[in-house]
Parts: sequence; C-alpha cells; structure tokens
Amino acid sequence: QGSELSGWAMGRWTYEGIDLNHNFADLNTALWDAEDNDLVPHEFPNHYIPIPEYYTFANATVAPETRAVIDWMQRYPFVLSANLHGGELVVTYPFDMTRTYWKAQELTPTADDGVFRWLATVYATSNLAMASEERRLCHYDDFTRFGNIINGANWHTVPGSMNDFSYLHTNCFEITVELSCDKFPHASELPAEWENNRESLLLYMEQVHRGIKGVVRDRDTEQGIANAIISVDGINHDVRT
Repeated sequence: QGSELSGWAMGRWTYEGIDLNHNFADLNTALWDAEDNDLVPHEFPNHYIPIPEYYTFANATVAPETRAVIDWMQRYPFVLSANLHGGELVVTYPFDMTRTYWKAQELTPTADDGVFRWLATVYATSNLAMASEERRLCHYDDFTRFGNIINGANWHTVPGSMNDFSYLHTNCFEITVELSCDKFPHASELPAEWENNRESLLLYMEQVHRGIKGVVRDRDTEQGIANAIISVDGINHDVRT
C-alpha cells in the first residue's frame, strides 16, 4: 500500500489480535487509588508495585510476547530504556495513562517528571529529523512547539503501556520514540533513518551515567545489600538496589 498509505493501525495487532502497546498490567489505577486514600507509601508502595493477580491467570488476555518481556525485565535490573515506534516525530514520556479515567488527554506527570523531560529532550534535540529546521509536520500535531517532546497522556491515553509498567514495577525509566513519519519506510530510506537516530541513541544510552549511583553496603560486613530501598526527599517514587 506504500509507506504513506497504510494507516496508523496497520501491523499494530498480533496474530492473536492483541495490541502489545496496551497489554501490560495497569498499575497506575491501583497507585492513584491508594494515593487518593493517603495509603502511599506507608500501606501501599510507590514503586515495585506488584502485578495484580488477575493478570497472571492463564486465561488472561496477555500476549506471550508481553509475558516474555515482563520476565526479562524482572530478571535484569534495567534502569534506562526506550521503545521505538513509527508514524510521528516526537518523544513521549510517562505517564502514558490519564489520571482522570474518562479523559482522552490530560497532563499526567510522574514524580520524576524533570528526569523524564530531560531524557526525552536529549533524544529529541539530537535527532536529525526532529531538530531539522526544514522538517514538515507528519500529520496535524505540531510537536515542534513543545521541543518535539510531550507527556504521553497529554497526547493520548494509553492504559497498560510498557513505559508506565517499567516505571511502576521496576527501577527502569522508559520513554517512547516516534522516530519517523512513515511507519513503513522503503528499504532505500533506512540508511537515512539510521543516520537520523544514531547519535540520539548513543547520547540517550549515555544518560545512565547521570544522577546518583553507588553500592549500598552493610556497615559491619561491607557486603552489598539487595533490595535496599532508596528514597529521595520530595520525590514520591523510590528505587531499590
């Protein structure tokens, strides 16, 4: 059908009819309900939120690809990630789901909004296509007004996104990169797409060196302590060793 004519939904669903982009467990609702009832973090955690029991049932509508990725995330302590999409030129950051459940769009920042905005900006400002003064709009949204970054929920709500799941269930900070106007660029265009994103990918990976890092040790034995909770004043989202 051609790279410009296939439509946004083409190729979105798996053979089983599951949209992987919405298939992760919704941990946002449980967190926000607990916050509304003043249960966070003393009675309900603000991080490492457990997966709901219904989501683990064999008959739950969860794709094998999604289960495999969750298993992968639980086995390796990732701290930085990006997932790559097509169809727009913009970088989105969590939350992807609106806090007001009936709203299709709503600014819904995380407790680490400053960090996420920085990560998105690093990618967007170094991406040749996004930063080009000659770039055209992909469709009707003018993301150049916002520096080619946007809070995911403020664009369109995505319950069960990988970004929100990563942030609430693991230590990982994840963003979405919409890296091309065309979802299906021609083979001849791929070298240019690579050049557009190469430096962005490298600079983004380098951001793992930002912030506080170290080892939490037992004072007497000097052995590392697993699952020590690290809290920062003023940020209602902890991380763990």
